[in-house]
Amino acid sequence: MERTVVVVGGGFGGTLVAKSLDAEADVTLIDPREAFVNAAASLRALTRPDWAPHAFFPYDTLLAHGRVLRDRAVSVDPAGVTLASGGRVEAEFLVLATGSGYPYPAKPNPASTSVARQLDDLRATHKELAGAGRVLILGAGPVGLELAGEITEVWPDKRVVIVDRNAQLLPGFLPEVRDELRHHLAELGIEVRLGTGLTGLPQVEPGRAGRFAATTDQGDEIVADIWFRAHGVRVDTGYLADGRLTTLTEQATVPVTERLTVPGHEHVYAIGDIVALADPKMASYAMTQAEVVVRNIRAQLAGEQPDTVHVVTPDRRILLPLGTRTGVGQLPTPDGVAAATPQTVQERKGADLFTARFADRFNQP
Repeated sequence: MERTVVVVGGGFGGTLVAKSLDAEADVTLIDPREAFVNAAASLRALTRPDWAPHAFFPYDTLLAHGRVLRDRAVSVDPAGVTLASGGRVEAEFLVLATGSGYPYPAKPNPASTSVARQLDDLRATHKELAGAGRVLILGAGPVGLELAGEITEVWPDKRVVIVDRNAQLLPGFLPEVRDELRHHLAELGIEVRLGTGLTGLPQVEPGRAGRFAATTDQGDEIVADIWFRAHGVRVDTGYLADGRLTTLTEQATVPVTERLTVPGHEHVYAIGDIVALADPKMASYAMTQAEVVVRNIRAQLAGEQPDTVHVVTPDRRILLPLGTRTGVGQLPTPDGVAAATPQTVQERKGADLFTARFADRFNQP
């Protein structure tokens, strides 16, 4: 009888695990959505509706042998997964990869699980944004910065202001990367106000057009026509809150061993944003962890001892495009991390936001 692998969560890491093991086990992928969303492309999908379909990849083309269940996990125990539909899936190996939520438009609205609904959301918000002359973005992390870059490339006449309570752009990255970022932002006319926040959120809903005035902690007034929230990661581990599998940390994350197994369960793995590791909650780190899990499950399927460990590195990596033509980055080299050139950022991410990579994973042109 073929061995069973159940993957909960069809994001960057979960789809990589499912695809990699599809020919070696009976794989089931569980996710409530109709399609994988390449979150790296979500912001460009907002500013360029004609390009937006490139951000979505239907799950039905992912696996050649396994199956995808469009359902939501409500509980997990060592033997399997209980579904929102009332069904249950038994598993010999379990991989938890449910990721995290993030404010729209960086990730879809939770209620919008179909591609048609997600595209409708993006088109509606695009219409609101198109008519706005002044844009406020709360959060100067990678999401807020990339959103600002996409907006100014399509509408160079819009005034974009980013506000963040951190006193530094991209803390933890190389000084030369931060300096280059400030240079590019100035060239694009993007204003960044650091070390301050708003005394209260705008009365207008995020992503909806409507003139408002907001006051910063420093007493400055910002007038804008639309605003977006670009901060606030929420790990998706509610289905584990019953403790039937493990006890979550105070941050609601999943404890894991160096081999990325859940302690006490050699056949249950967890990866990505939900794990209690110091890795940044970014797609590239989730996929690195997924590769560790694939190697360990392959060893177990072959009757061997799984011995691949995940090493958390203090070196930070990032590719941060500001539209299709420029951006900043930091990548590992044999001599440690180093700044990436704008051309490297453009070639490796900015040009297509990994569309070709995921087209290959999902067997699409």
